[in-house]
Amino acid sequence: MKRTKYISIALLTLATLGSCKKFLEEKPTSFLKPGFTISNIKEARAITNGCYSKLPGLLNGEPASYGGNTWNLMEFMTGKSNSDLGQTGFVNYQNLGYNSNSFYFNTWWQQMYLGIGACNLALESVSAVNSGVVDDSTKKNMLAEAHALRALYYFFLVRMYGAVPKVTSVPKDLNLKLSRTPAKSIYDSIIIPDLLVAENSTLPWQDNTGQVSMGAVKSILADVYLTYAGNPIKGGDQYYAESAKRSKAVIDNGGFGLFQKYTDMINPVNKNRGEFILQAQYAASANATNPLTALTIPNYSGISKYADEYGSVFPTDQFINSFNPADRRIQERQFFYTKYQSIKTSDTVVFKHHYIYKWFDSTAVRNTAKSDLNYTIYRLADVYLLYAEASNRAEHGPNSDAIHYVNLIRERAGLGDLIGTPTQDDFEHEVWLERYFELCFENKMWFDMIRTLKVHNDVTGNWDDFVGHKTVWNATFTANQLLFPVPQQEVLVNPNLLPNNPGYQ
Repeated sequence: MKRTKYISIALLTLATLGSCKKFLEEKPTSFLKPGFTISNIKEARAITNGCYSKLPGLLNGEPASYGGNTWNLMEFMTGKSNSDLGQTGFVNYQNLGYNSNSFYFNTWWQQMYLGIGACNLALESVSAVNSGVVDDSTKKNMLAEAHALRALYYFFLVRMYGAVPKVTSVPKDLNLKLSRTPAKSIYDSIIIPDLLVAENSTLPWQDNTGQVSMGAVKSILADVYLTYAGNPIKGGDQYYAESAKRSKAVIDNGGFGLFQKYTDMINPVNKNRGEFILQAQYAASANATNPLTALTIPNYSGISKYADEYGSVFPTDQFINSFNPADRRIQERQFFYTKYQSIKTSDTVVFKHHYIYKWFDSTAVRNTAKSDLNYTIYRLADVYLLYAEASNRAEHGPNSDAIHYVNLIRERAGLGDLIGTPTQDDFEHEVWLERYFELCFENKMWFDMIRTLKVHNDVTGNWDDFVGHKTVWNATFTANQLLFPVPQQEVLVNPNLLPNNPGYQ
């Protein structure tokens, strides 16, 4: 596991003295050597802020990858995406012909472990600070942030790779040859305990600077418990109830609300506010720009200031056609768009397909070529649907609140309320469908498929079993798709990572 060698030095840079926004905007002013001791609250805050540095790793690809951003992987895998670019390696995911050497797997692995390394560094460093340097309450909350983010990084890893190396401290040397720890053990010993520690802090309920809030902690817990209850852990009703408890707290305690318009989500003034619970931070002013705007502009369409218009990911026609025709989300410039004015003329450029409008930063497109939008990890609509699904399972049928929250999402989409009281199975299918439509292209769908072992067939309208589902590309999911391969470049430096996941060498 060569990449964990970098954990001991990851983010020793003292890059900020304040909020996450300042972390993006300020240049490094000094460097901390290994074995340093925190001497003031500014240094403690800087080390804690380092835990956030790999949240953009959910999007950002390798520097030499043309249009191959990390975010692509989970959208390619669903079978509900198309791509203008061969350079992204799309064909290997379209036909499910990828292997342990294929693009993306190594980038995800590296980014998540570097994030874990930064969290381990913060946990060790801040824990050692005495109350004369940082008061106990502030220290407890800083540690809560680090615990929550370490849990989040591991949550991505276990859902993608299953068993992964367990790293909970800063390495003392470079001789790391760790074996893989089963996913359930990672949940039981790191992910859930870390989040419970964070939940026991006095973090503010909401935070408009981009730092982890108590609302974010409970949202992550709701997602973790729902996933733990389902495949592959199959924890059962107890964990559905725990998930429902956390998501209901997020809803009931207030501070978050659905935006009235979908386009409110691409208005920079709404960053870290309103519907948004937890976001990866970007700031064009700090040259930390969100890549998704350029990534999702139709390739060579000539509608923007970007030199590269990637067209890397866009929805299949079948996915678009699976929406109710009355659904506001598929109307022009809501979640998708089919035309836009040329940057050079007054002509309207009409595209061959629907393209994603969720990440459309109009200022960046027309003027700066630097998107200032954050990337959303959790928002209230997601939490509504987490509660609806979890409570329906825990109580063996939908309660009135669960139905109400689904109806709020449907009402914003211009659809009618659910009629009557659905059965448990019918309501679950409705919740799954709303997650498909509402959260599409937010890197949620693939994890939902794995968790539920079901895939919505966009052609027939049925819910297919995951194993055996045939995509519109005539590729069929097998049990091998339930986990990604451990990257070959990691195996080469650490043979203890073997055996690889089923179907991969």
